[in-house]
Amino acid sequence: MNAHYSSVAERAGHRCEYCRAPEAIFNFPFEVEHVIPASKGGVDDESNRALACRSCNLFKSDHLTGPDAETNENAKLFDPRRDYWVVHFRFQSDSKTIEGLTSVGRATVERLRMNAPLQLAARQAWMRLRLYP
Repeated sequence: MNAHYSSVAERAGHRCEYCRAPEAIFNFPFEVEHVIPASKGGVDDESNRALACRSCNLFKSDHLTGPDAETNENAKLFDPRRDYWVVHFRFQSDSKTIEGLTSVGRATVERLRMNAPLQLAARQAWMRLRLYP
């Protein structure tokens, strides 16, 4: 396990800092990831660490940007250390989707595939268990 897991997970409330998935429902700890990957000049300190579910971390990979369908341009991805989730995203309880409100939000939803069919099914189950949002 990552040596920084405990402090990062506590700060994140044991939720993915991107899609807000509850860590409690999984049978393994979430991943400590670098918001800006070391390969892109990111530092290895608290200001650059985030808790991410496997799905978000896998699709984010070493990307810093993603496509914004509204502007047809690449936009920077959400940074949990510098950005506020509620500014960039809104959870739609009726559709179980995460809506991007800004270019950052839209690009992040697209790049991390936050509304993929398996994600929507999982959110529905988490809601039934009162673990989401």
